[in-house]
Amino acid sequence: MSKALKILFVASEALPLVKTGGLGDVAGSLPAALKALRHDVRIIMPAYREAMRKAEKLAFASFKMEGIPETVRLLEGRLPGTRVKLLLVDSPSHFDRPGGPYADPLGHDWADNPDRFALFARVAVAVATNHAELDWQPDIVHGNDWQSGLVPALLSLYPKRPATVFTIHNLAYQGHFAPETFEHLHLPHELWGIHGLEFHGGLSFIKGGLSFADMISTVSPTYAKEIQTPAYGCGLEGLLNHRKDRLKGILNGVDYNHWNPAKDSYICANYDHRSLVKKALNKAALQKEFGLPVSAQAPLLGLVGRLVEQKGIDLILGILPRLVELGAQVALIGSGEKHFEEALTELAAIYPNHIATFIGYDEPKAHRIEAGADMFLMPSRFEPCGLNQIYSLRYGTIPIVRHTGGLADTVVDLNKETQSNGKATGIHFQHSTLEGLLWATERAIHLYRNEPELWRTMMVTGMQQDFSWKKSAREYVQLYQQALIQRDASTTP
Repeated sequence: MSKALKILFVASEALPLVKTGGLGDVAGSLPAALKALRHDVRIIMPAYREAMRKAEKLAFASFKMEGIPETVRLLEGRLPGTRVKLLLVDSPSHFDRPGGPYADPLGHDWADNPDRFALFARVAVAVATNHAELDWQPDIVHGNDWQSGLVPALLSLYPKRPATVFTIHNLAYQGHFAPETFEHLHLPHELWGIHGLEFHGGLSFIKGGLSFADMISTVSPTYAKEIQTPAYGCGLEGLLNHRKDRLKGILNGVDYNHWNPAKDSYICANYDHRSLVKKALNKAALQKEFGLPVSAQAPLLGLVGRLVEQKGIDLILGILPRLVELGAQVALIGSGEKHFEEALTELAAIYPNHIATFIGYDEPKAHRIEAGADMFLMPSRFEPCGLNQIYSLRYGTIPIVRHTGGLADTVVDLNKETQSNGKATGIHFQHSTLEGLLWATERAIHLYRNEPELWRTMMVTGMQQDFSWKKSAREYVQLYQQALIQRDASTTP
């Protein structure tokens, strides 16, 4: 085994403190997996009000940091449920407020987000350069998404610096601000320009990571290729092509301690691939909970996710009447754009025996949908990694997915070859159209009703897949080693 590394993991959210998306899942799991590989990992994140409430045994770690306002404190504790050291950047004027980490209670982005995450980046740099009085300096600084994009950029100005890795969780969110923001934040002038933080005349936080990090990763191999194209690159495909030798796709892992039907405390009957008969008990319980007629024969489709166009919710709305005609049932949990919420609620009222919705998010209900549904809908237009399709595999719930990003990398499509070799775990469709989704869904329903042996084989194969964090963590360690080599090559006189 290579020598233990000191790693500073920079994230704007982490389970169980704060989560808005996949980054929260990763930051809550990957550092712990790296710690299990005997690396010295510390995670740094803002001291949001919610995070302060949930954090445990916090102590003052540092008070004086050069160039950082005196109101900022650095608090030290542990990420709950792990042995990972936690550093919270405590600046009440920036982070102690209601609402989410990026938006107010009404869902509008905080107007001072540039100030908030520039401050966060500067404190992370102070820790990374051992100017935070911690007597600890990392070998690797691992930033994530635009909120920490300034960290690799600022560190690039230090002659003796840690190696930097930057992970893209969703390229659609870039932290793009007006050009005057650059001066307002008093950022070093040498970071400006098309090879720096400038993007179409404005300031781009994410470009700090993409332009300056020693290595770049994203959360699936297919998404790493997709973002180098105009269709998925969000205007940054040129830069990503230029740095493609530094770009690697590493699949997110999942926490099988939390998502495992054999020991899931949220579901009514635990089961594994050897006791699939008990899955039927969860289906009946889910139908009762959602007010649907209890029927073993009716195909039950589940969905848990954000109700936004990226997730293909408009396509699902378009096929729901046809699913009703086919005698299928749909149980859905989600929140998002109001017109999607209203349309789904209206269809549930029209077809109460076939469609049931819960607007919002409820963790126990999400587990029960995974356990009780026969199949799971994920028709995303793009999906950097996705987690629910991986949960579905472990729960024996056949995923119906669009062939994109992490969905393509984790779900093995049923075709002649994968049917004959027994490797199929789900159903793919290629194009983001009603026809494509309907074809895949009708195919799944046909298989469910008419080919029970094949269906069971797909369930069992899916349940035996391993997408745990251990494998992904080892890939990140390899990426860190590459980053050290690139750092050393770039700083050699």
